[in-house]
Amino acid sequence: MGVGRALMLALAFLAVASLPAALALLFCYDEILDRVVCGWSEWRDRRREKRTIARLDRAIEADALTRDIDLSEFDRTDRRPLEQLAADLRRLGGQRLGGTGRSMVWHGALLQAYDDRLSLACRALGITEHLGELEGVDQEIERVRVEGVLHAAGLTLPAARAGHRQRHR
Repeated sequence: MGVGRALMLALAFLAVASLPAALALLFCYDEILDRVVCGWSEWRDRRREKRTIARLDRAIEADALTRDIDLSEFDRTDRRPLEQLAADLRRLGGQRLGGTGRSMVWHGALLQAYDDRLSLACRALGITEHLGELEGVDQEIERVRVEGVLHAAGLTLPAARAGHRQRHR
């Protein structure tokens, strides 16, 4: 009988000690339930996003696209920002296309500046180009090729004819 009373006394103390927790649970069950449901929903959304990103990476073979890009080039202090290069290319490209009536010296200097910016943009994105090595029609063909590769990389440039947008695929 002594063991039964000791057990009953222990259960009574346990019940009295857990009474505040039981009351708090009773009065706050909706908030606790809401937190659990929201946490589970956020976990599910994060998991779904990770799976979607993984599927997209596999679909476009993202690793193959970025394998040859040296990311340390982006951290150099003397490197011009890609946004500034893109703005220069758009400005020089627009002047190149609309520069009728200008002297040949001005046009040559403009093409040289445009080619320099194309080379800098290619270097920043890890794209090979041969603009400095070529002359004449070969250089013009290389310029068009480089513009197309830069456009495919996401850099929008003026089209070969004024009023048309560039459409490289």
